[in-house]
Amino acid sequence: MKVVLQRVKSAQVTIDNQIVGAIKQGYVLLVGIENTDTAEDIMYLVRKISQLRVFEDESGRMNLSIQDIEGTFLSISQFTLLANTKKGNRPSFTGAGDPVFAEKLYANFNDQLRLYSGLDVETGQFGADMAVSLVNDGPVTILFDTHQK
Repeated sequence: MKVVLQRVKSAQVTIDNQIVGAIKQGYVLLVGIENTDTAEDIMYLVRKISQLRVFEDESGRMNLSIQDIEGTFLSISQFTLLANTKKGNRPSFTGAGDPVFAEKLYANFNDQLRLYSGLDVETGQFGADMAVSLVNDGPVTILFDTHQK
């Protein structure tokens, strides 16, 4: 499972020019699911992301978590995080999870993130063609990969 986390001042996701999710200060999470991902992987990421201290405290140091600032999440499913570009110029997405499996894990990830963090989790729509816009804060961008925990 891979997650790209971006600290943002605001973000939104639209489908067919309709806003389906929007947040103010918090994280945009781009979430890629593989067929080998498990509930343990989900909980590992939920804990790490919820407790990650990358928001500035009163001294200007990255010392506060999203829970400390009462931020929000915008979670976007993104199978392209699992692209394999080793051969040729056209990426292969065979490493991405089966859509039925991946959709269930993605929903579980978002549910667990809500429960664990106690914060709002806005989402896009699994499998949809989405337009994501955001205002990066920092920028701070962090990659999580459960194969490297």
